[in-house]
Formats: sequence, structure tokens, C-alpha cells
Amino acid sequence: MQFSAKEDIQAPITAVFDMVADFERFERMAMRRGVDVRRVVEPNEPGAGACWDIEFKVRGKPRRVSVELAEFERPTQMQFVFAGKGMTGMTAIELLPLSQRHTRLGIEISLTAQTLPARLLLQSFKLGRSRFRRQFQLRLNEFARELEERYLHGA
Repeated sequence: MQFSAKEDIQAPITAVFDMVADFERFERMAMRRGVDVRRVVEPNEPGAGACWDIEFKVRGKPRRVSVELAEFERPTQMQFVFAGKGMTGMTAIELLPLSQRHTRLGIEISLTAQTLPARLLLQSFKLGRSRFRRQFQLRLNEFARELEERYLHGA
């Protein structure tokens, strides 16, 4: 299963990349939402090789996922690969400069199931695909507006 979304942000590409690469901020946000996040490997500099173990609940069942930052090319792209019980996936984040003060943020997510329970879970996602895509685009829009605010106010 694959889905993607794009959003334009009124901020320079380097500022957007730095905000998107603020992993500590995302870790804190996830923990506030009840997700257990543990950084396993932290390279000397932010970049490829960083790894996290993440535990969260989906439909009342605990899920554990290992995430690795596979690609980190400042200021244009990041790629995360993840694997959990019976499921693997990839998230690609791509930044495209539209002008000196505008950047297009694109996110593509792909999921693959290896086991029957994972296929059933993925099938349930596919059944609600249009609603899921709308929610994903809405969240990306909210995230883009938050990045613009952070850039304007220097936070």
C-alpha cells in the first residue's frame, strides 16, 4: 500500500529541512501521545544510521517497530525504513525549492505485509484509504502551517 501528499511551505528549504530533521522534537511529541520512543543508535552527526525502537497501540494491540534513517541528504531528502511484526515499510521525505522563500514538502509512505495478520491489518487500511488520505493530507497541511509559524517566529 502506498500513499503520498505534498504541501507548499513559505520558508526556505534549509530552514524547512532543519525543522523536519529535529528528531528530538518529534520524539517528545510522540511520547506526549503515549508512544514509547527509544533511540537505539545515534550517529555523531545527524544523519543516516540513526535508529529508533517505537512501541504504540493500533486498534488496541501493542505494536513494536524498528525505524532506521537510511538516507539523509541535506537539504533535499530523508528516507526512513521500518520493520515490525510481519510488516515493513518506507517513508520518503523530499524537499523541493520553489523559490528562495518557498519549499514543497512531499511525503511518500509505502507498507508491505509479510504475514497473514499483517495483510489483514493492511487490508483494513485499504478499505478506509480515501478517508486515510484525506486525514493524512490535512495533517500535512497543519504541519506545514506549524513549520511556517516556527520559521516566522524563530522558534
